[in-house]
Amino acid sequence: SSELQIGTKVAIPFILSCGSCIECNVTNTPTICLNQKQPGFTCFGSFAEYIKIDRAKRNLRIIPNGVSFVEAAALGCRFTTAYRAVVQQGLGLEMRQQQSLQHSNDNSNRINTACNSTTNSCDSISWLKRKKSIAIFGCGGLGLSCIMIAKAFQKEGMIHSIIAIDISKNALQKANELGATHIIHTSNNNKSDINHQTSMNESVHVQEKIRQYTNGLGVEISIDAAGFKTTCENALYATRQGCKMIQVGLPIDTHSKERPNINMGFVAAKEIEIVGSHGFDANDLPNLLELIQQGRLDLKALIEKEVTLEEGAQVLMNMEQSSPLGMTMITKFDTSSVSGLSKL
Repeated sequence: SSELQIGTKVAIPFILSCGSCIECNVTNTPTICLNQKQPGFTCFGSFAEYIKIDRAKRNLRIIPNGVSFVEAAALGCRFTTAYRAVVQQGLGLEMRQQQSLQHSNDNSNRINTACNSTTNSCDSISWLKRKKSIAIFGCGGLGLSCIMIAKAFQKEGMIHSIIAIDISKNALQKANELGATHIIHTSNNNKSDINHQTSMNESVHVQEKIRQYTNGLGVEISIDAAGFKTTCENALYATRQGCKMIQVGLPIDTHSKERPNINMGFVAAKEIEIVGSHGFDANDLPNLLELIQQGRLDLKALIEKEVTLEEGAQVLMNMEQSSPLGMTMITKFDTSSVSGLSKL
């Protein structure tokens, strides 16, 4: 592209779609591109000062003025993935319905009843227009990013409550600082020594708290951002009937006893929509960068420190013992490198 000259600041999502498969061209779902490439997974990258990007013309997007390299890099996997889960897979359908309903209201007076969010009875304002409640299970890097994205859209009037659930009190404190309106502390039910009854009691506790915060109804959007058996199950049963459960956390345990036990009879009877969410499309990157540019999304709130490439390797190894809440950014590749936090 003539826009992309040497020195142009650019960013990419971690999924590089091909642009030629049915998913890219027909169904408009490049996040599940049949021929996708992922730097650091299927091709070389990403902990390097320079990397070669295949399909650059399709996937590169210009970083706007007012957004630093560090902020763009911080989008990485977690914020792009969170944006798709919360906004596109979670709010996406409802947003289209709101537009359709608004069009109907502008052209006729036939729509004059709807549902009251508290009593579940018919009143005056359209059900589809009401603000949504959202629960986020797991407040690690992805979960905290989901909370920040939800907070940004809460300010737009699309979300009224953000419920964060985690086993870590420190993570919940951070979630509260970043915008969660309610927090629920739960035990680590994923440990092998937790018996079935204890796990059941803890799950009941979580469900009761969520219903307490949602007038006994459950949340319209429930997100499993952790990928554990209990977070998946709790996210499902926290979902209000006729609404969405988003699976964005990737399960890491493949043993049968660690797999979620999903009651499909519950799913069918309550008409729960279980939606998978994976990655992010390059075409949507400008929208996310604009949130940063406008100050609606403050990524610096999660950037803990900047390190050299050598220090970054040690930080990665240390994650075997602990998982820091903030992000460590590799910004220095030699002694002459400067911090990227300043606006470029």
